[in-house]
Amino acid sequence: MAQISAKLVQELRQKSGAGMMDCKKALSESDGDMTKAMEWLRQKGIASAGKKQGRVAAEGLIDSYIHTGGRIGVLVEVNCETDFVARNDQFKELVRNIAMQIAACPNVEYVKVEDIPEEIIAKEKEIEMGRDDLQGKPDNIKEKIVQGRIDKRLKEMSLLDQPYIKDQSVTVAELVTNSVATLGENIQVRRFHRLVLGEGIDQE
Repeated sequence: MAQISAKLVQELRQKSGAGMMDCKKALSESDGDMTKAMEWLRQKGIASAGKKQGRVAAEGLIDSYIHTGGRIGVLVEVNCETDFVARNDQFKELVRNIAMQIAACPNVEYVKVEDIPEEIIAKEKEIEMGRDDLQGKPDNIKEKIVQGRIDKRLKEMSLLDQPYIKDQSVTVAELVTNSVATLGENIQVRRFHRLVLGEGIDQE
């Protein structure tokens, strides 16, 4: 079997709009052949998923999930293009699984990294730049280390970057992309709210 490089996977991702894991699998199945990998993705309906991302998604569902014991509650809105798909059992299951994912991720505050406000990023940078283990290091090295740490921190705050709780080999973003391929419509996680019992109350 041919060695599948990260560069090859990235190239296929750009061409197809499919998720990383799907591209990797397509290349593995096609022995590293780009043309055959594209065909494999098209047969699975995945290659077209990326092209649907720009289409307007104003239908969908708002769903709630209450974690066992009633101590964590989640409200999430996931959009699709038509009410026909919104009523589809697979779409409903996707929304429920996303709600469960949010309940399981206490650090997640935003849907995607791009949603994180600049002032939050600036604050994270300020914290990282002041860490003791960076003192005495040259500025260019310090910047690289800090940027790496910030990128990691921002991904921890982003729902779409989380490993999916039911299958750690894919991210939530890839889970959504796979559903786009299957259901044939643009699907977007729009917003969510996570409630934790007693949060913010000063306890004696």
